[in-house]
Amino acid sequence: MTHDHDLVLRPTEAQTAAALNPPAGRNGGDLVVETLAGLGATTVFGLPGQHALGMFDALRRSSLSYVGLRVENNAGFAADAYGRITGEVAPLLLSTGPGALMSLAALQESAAASAPVLAIGSQVPTAGLGGGRHGYLHELRDQQASFRDVVKSVHTARTQSQIPSAIAAAWESALTAPHGPVWVEIPQDVLLAPTTLPVVTAIDATPHEVVPRPELTAVAAHLLSGAARPAIIAGGGVVRSDASGKLLALAEKLNAPVVTTFGGKGAFPWEHPLSLQSWLEDRHTTDFLESADVLLVVGSGLGELSSNYHTFAPRGRVIQIEADAGKLESNQPALGIHADARIALSALLETAEGREDDTAAESVRTVLDRVRARIAAQELTLEQQVLASVREALPDDAPSFWDMTILAYWAWSAFDARHPNTMHSAQGAGGLGYGFPAALGAAAADPTRPVLAVSGDGGAMYSIAELATARQYDLPVTWLIVDDGGYGILREYMQDTFGEATATELSRPDFVALAESFGVPAVRTTPQSLAEDLAKSLTEPGPSVVVLPAVLRMFAPTHL
Repeated sequence: MTHDHDLVLRPTEAQTAAALNPPAGRNGGDLVVETLAGLGATTVFGLPGQHALGMFDALRRSSLSYVGLRVENNAGFAADAYGRITGEVAPLLLSTGPGALMSLAALQESAAASAPVLAIGSQVPTAGLGGGRHGYLHELRDQQASFRDVVKSVHTARTQSQIPSAIAAAWESALTAPHGPVWVEIPQDVLLAPTTLPVVTAIDATPHEVVPRPELTAVAAHLLSGAARPAIIAGGGVVRSDASGKLLALAEKLNAPVVTTFGGKGAFPWEHPLSLQSWLEDRHTTDFLESADVLLVVGSGLGELSSNYHTFAPRGRVIQIEADAGKLESNQPALGIHADARIALSALLETAEGREDDTAAESVRTVLDRVRARIAAQELTLEQQVLASVREALPDDAPSFWDMTILAYWAWSAFDARHPNTMHSAQGAGGLGYGFPAALGAAAADPTRPVLAVSGDGGAMYSIAELATARQYDLPVTWLIVDDGGYGILREYMQDTFGEATATELSRPDFVALAESFGVPAVRTTPQSLAEDLAKSLTEPGPSVVVLPAVLRMFAPTHL
């Protein structure tokens, strides 16, 4: 009897001939890049190092585009943004030891934000594996151990024949919901050795769908249909699964107000009558969500920021849809549904009954009016003016990447991300230096539209070297640097807590002159001219820098 898979696996005569006569001059690195191309990769990020040279040599024999950054951590941030923007796996090529370890902060952000990054690092020669102290350059007792607690999965190829399978398994892991970073390592001698193995052709690594159990979605649909005061919290899982349309349809069917988390910016139309926007660090919003008799949480673990710093205590029934099983009921008791947001929302949309509710939109307006009144009472006109200027200058469909800086903290709550998957920040892991290299990765993914990066002067110094990368690849990224002379948010935290700030003040360069030294045009602006200067920079080709000297303040928190 002949099975379908027998027919699929039987090579053609041409394939057999090609396999029997592979081209000369290939090494283990060629198997890496061939596998990546066979899986569908088109762009790779990274930084070469001695043990990884086999992979980088193979790039010149491949069709892959390479974007090289100046620091491994920044290369990781660029890959992170590429994965977020495209929804595809972003390969990241790294060297052993220091090169690999420099990427860990970026991979932590990818893990927290569920960005599909495939990091492939070299290793010491095979003879040095196993923890012995052989004295190889870059040697670690157990390099994998440094990554195991950060990434989704760890894979090793100790021979050339293991390379395609290891990379394919990692690729599948990275793309199975929840997306995330994965780690593959290959010894130096395996990468450098000549190979007679056939060229890797198309290879399948289809991710597993995370499908909800139907009895759970049936109960959830029943609860939502019968709710008197339903509400929805939409997190980053809605954006990553491209489920914004499903969310909108379900919210309108149920007449349920929707608040988006900081990671879920753009998941729901900002000005929609049912939109509570993103004011999660506000007691008025928290009170409203606590009063819901049925609360649907989609694609969020209700972590620190999404729960108003764990002060959120819902009184009604909670339904939580989450692709990461470890986040189910991790912060609140709930009807936990382990599923991809899009698939689960589709099931609810099909089975939930519509609700008539003439008061929902009015309730939303009341909450937002109270929030605005609270902010207005704090005399924060400058901050609101600056954020409004950024919104005015930025095209609606242009991606923006925000570092950990006061303006970004404002943007989490107050910025209108007018399209899904256009506003991204480092709020997952909370490390500095994300904004600019991430914007470079997004520009590499789609160089036809401008990209905005936003940093403070402290965060900017983490990635200043990447001005050279922006110029080298002529990437259309405008970098807004808000220069307040220090770590502004830490200054506020310390003054509020201790009455005095320590170690927060910084000596910094003339950012305009520094950018120009890289061949990147730059301008110093004011709050009054920011919108015009930023809009002009965003319309010009290639990279640019806009420096805004300003001391911004945060709005008062409500969780303290």
